[in-house]
Amino acid sequence: MADLSCDFVGIRAPNPFWLASAPPTDKAYNVNRAFEAGWGGVVWKTLGEDPPVVNVSSRYGAVGLRGQRIAGLNNIELITDRPLAVNLAEIRQVKRDWPDRAMIVSLMVPCTEDSWKNILAQVEDTGADAVELNFGCPHGMSERGMGSAVGQVPEYVEMVAAWVKQYSQLPCIVKLTPNITDIRTSARAAFRGGADAVSLINTINSITSVDLDLMAPTPTVDGKGTHGGYCGPAVKPIALHMVADIARDPETRGKPISAIGGIGSWRDAAEFMALGAGSVQVCTAAMHYGFRIVKEMQSGLSAWMDAKGYARLSDFVGKAVPNVTDWQFLNLNYQIKARIDQDKCIQCGLCHVACEDTAHQAITATKDGQRHFEVVDEECVGCNLCMHVCPVERCITMERVDDGSFGDWTTHPNNPMRKVAEES
Repeated sequence: MADLSCDFVGIRAPNPFWLASAPPTDKAYNVNRAFEAGWGGVVWKTLGEDPPVVNVSSRYGAVGLRGQRIAGLNNIELITDRPLAVNLAEIRQVKRDWPDRAMIVSLMVPCTEDSWKNILAQVEDTGADAVELNFGCPHGMSERGMGSAVGQVPEYVEMVAAWVKQYSQLPCIVKLTPNITDIRTSARAAFRGGADAVSLINTINSITSVDLDLMAPTPTVDGKGTHGGYCGPAVKPIALHMVADIARDPETRGKPISAIGGIGSWRDAAEFMALGAGSVQVCTAAMHYGFRIVKEMQSGLSAWMDAKGYARLSDFVGKAVPNVTDWQFLNLNYQIKARIDQDKCIQCGLCHVACEDTAHQAITATKDGQRHFEVVDEECVGCNLCMHVCPVERCITMERVDDGSFGDWTTHPNNPMRKVAEES
């Protein structure tokens, strides 16, 4: 069996699956249940100064897609609404009861040196393994000068990270907001400030839907709504891109990353880890299906690692990063064509409609007067749209047809920048 044990910036855990800072980690009851189910660690729901915030009712809006009830989840919940002393006492007790599990405490206080100094001392006294700085919350707290209001200003990110490293011996993870033009600027700032790692992504600013009877965004609170933070399976592609950007940036390459964003299966986790993440954090999937999903995540990742010959996580963490490149370096001579398995084809015609209406008119609809779908090689450009719309697994596949010669945009004669470079 593959070894799933995780050592992330000195934080040890039996596996890389952690619960993200969110409602599932708001109290000892939840966290104990999570550890009993097998989670390797938790990031305790964000603590702030007393008096605690007051949360609203209701708090969640969801986007469904083709029968999936929660393809994306929007929330307008703030940080913990329980007293700081209660949270600290529970963190201390849970860590004592579960010494082998990762206990990271998420923090958000006003952007003043004293505020950070004071809360860090209290957290360190609990025996927690690390702190995560919540610089990502896009609603409620950002209007108070915290959360993403800090995360969107690299100078603030660097400054607070430096305070944390000055006043605490605990590893410091900076949680980044995706609501920014270039995620790399925040990551660079975090590491300049001395952060040991970054975690990403926090939730994305969103309004998921409008109630057309109330004429207000959902979730609604007494007839009104507001923007919230979007998470769940729908944000995974955005999170993958941002993790990869940091993993391959010369200024942050090789730095520790804890990945967050739409992770609900072992495969999701493996994809993020292949792009450089040393641990993964899960929230929406646990809220949708319960804590027991971690068992399947562990067994699935272990089985995949065994099949691939990976003995430990470090054998594949970051392995995909060298293959993430800029468009200009892609091989322009590489050519594929669609192939339709006639034995599997159910004659639905979706491939033809998609190609005829919106692509390259490369799939027939009839042959000898009969309904028949077949690829016309001369017209097919290998875009693979037909493969994605086909409802039958592997009915449409893509076959390589070029001679294997290599070329990229940097050397292509039609590249205008090549001509500029040669003239200079």
